[in-house]
Amino acid sequence: MIVLGIDPGETLIGFGVIKKDGARIVLLEYGCIVIPTGTRSSAEKLHELETKLTDVIRTHKPDIAGIENLFFFKNLKTAIKVAQARGVILATCQRNAVEVFEFTPLQIKQAVTGYGKAEKRQVQKMVQIILGMAETPKQDDAADALAAAICAHNSCVLLKKLKQS
Repeated sequence: MIVLGIDPGETLIGFGVIKKDGARIVLLEYGCIVIPTGTRSSAEKLHELETKLTDVIRTHKPDIAGIENLFFFKNLKTAIKVAQARGVILATCQRNAVEVFEFTPLQIKQAVTGYGKAEKRQVQKMVQIILGMAETPKQDDAADALAAAICAHNSCVLLKKLKQS
């Protein structure tokens, strides 16, 4: 099973792709989709997000995606832009037949660290350990996306086991 994790943002969208390989979870790719700011319209920026995300999906062909929910915001203007990006992300996954699971930041932290209020450094360290990475992911958004992928993977495995019993 291949899992795509996404941490939505306005101009920086974290993504991580993992794969179940026997008893291990293997890292395939991670990084950030960068949408440059400037004089371009919102429609142009959202279209660029769709194009870049579609490339990631076509490259790895994920079965499911774990996406962080917009749970808390300090700035309404930013929250609206992030919500627009989430809409593009959800539609792009649907268009490419990728089943979506949405999680709050608390659920993702709980799944990765065992503690729903873990700090970013703790999440990054656990992502490193779980995926056997040489070092922690440098970009917070990419680390959060990998954590969302791990959460989706574990949730999907658990749901399948529950259905079997």
